[in-house]
Amino acid sequence: MIQPALQDEAFLADVAAARSEARADRLHVWWLGQSGFLLCHAGECVVLDPYLSDSLTRKYAGTDKPHVRLTARVVDPARIFGIGAASSSHNHTDHLDAETLHALFAANLGARLVLAAANVEFATQRLGAEHRGRFAPLADGASVRIGGFSFTAVPAAHEELSPEYAGFVVSVGPFRVYHSGDTVLFPGMAARLRPFACDVALLPINGRAPVRRVAGNLDGPEAARLAHAIGAGWVVPCHHEMFAFNTASPEAFVAECARLGQPCRVARAGERLTFQPRPS
Repeated sequence: MIQPALQDEAFLADVAAARSEARADRLHVWWLGQSGFLLCHAGECVVLDPYLSDSLTRKYAGTDKPHVRLTARVVDPARIFGIGAASSSHNHTDHLDAETLHALFAANLGARLVLAAANVEFATQRLGAEHRGRFAPLADGASVRIGGFSFTAVPAAHEELSPEYAGFVVSVGPFRVYHSGDTVLFPGMAARLRPFACDVALLPINGRAPVRRVAGNLDGPEAARLAHAIGAGWVVPCHHEMFAFNTASPEAFVAECARLGQPCRVARAGERLTFQPRPS
């Protein structure tokens, strides 16, 4: 099994050290595995699409689609404190995991959940009506501010465009981060995203393979080209190295970034990436 760069106590200590700096000119980003990320800026933190359980491995054990975990869990979500908001880009369990979110909510009593407006009823059923008051539902183009972070919903196409699929542009201080959720390319996508001038794009690279019988995503070269087309300062790949049946090597992504001159960072699970504002 792949071991995270930082795990449990070491991971929590690294987050605490980054938060204690409280610098407005630094954005700290940790990959939590799959499409999950922790973002901290000036001492405030949010999590994006966290999957920090083994719920899918248990659910599909003994079936014809086993979810064999490749990377060990970075941290128990019940131990992550100081979270103002979490996001869920769509309803698939690796992006809306009740076990992860219940633990996060218990540890962070005021945390909100940013999600597509079309998914409110589904999320209520999965998470429980008692959490509905936490929801911050967004229609396409709408925004919500939670602490120092602002979330703006943008379209995503998990094989097809639908209100149930969203990406989010997260703005904090001088930084803008685009978290695509699960998506393939669609007409007008780059034009829609380019005006945000995102400093960091967090994009899936596992691609599409009908034999997997799962909805598809960008592959590595597509993710590199999308980041370049929207003018992203940096691009970080995700949605790989979690499940054996649905992963991809980042090699093709890195090669295409190099061909395009697109700056990229490939993180290990649990690793901190620190970004500074782009020169004006």
